[in-house]
Amino acid sequence: MDEPSRGGRVLSFVVRHTWLSMRAAIGAELEEFGLTVPQFATLMMVRSSPGMSVAQLARSVGSTRQAANEMLAALERDGLITRSPHPTDRRTHQLHVTDLGAARYEEALPAVLRREAELEEGLAPRQREAALAWMSAVSTACQEPGEK
Repeated sequence: MDEPSRGGRVLSFVVRHTWLSMRAAIGAELEEFGLTVPQFATLMMVRSSPGMSVAQLARSVGSTRQAANEMLAALERDGLITRSPHPTDRRTHQLHVTDLGAARYEEALPAVLRREAELEEGLAPRQREAALAWMSAVSTACQEPGEK
């Protein structure tokens, strides 16, 4: 049975298709800087929260710790991220962006912002604001009760 208000569309698949399309468009921009979308996102998150753990990063990007560790290994090899032991938890490493990582992020950011602006050209400001509000509300609704 189709739900009349949605015309048979499953919203989560529309969102996924949009994300995959945007990821491909942004990924094409990041190639010039030698970064992938997850690597760019990692630099962005670790810059804004220096010392975050691998587990925190994995949760933030929606991946497993193993996948996050593999991606971090490439960033570390390229000199963009460092891991250091946590001062009170010997099982945890803190992540930090190096000067080279910060510079690479700053070089890539204008290209990402420009491409996002191109993708949004057909939206009126009110549509953009409504979309951002909707995405934030759904994201919050999806969080576990203790995470909100």
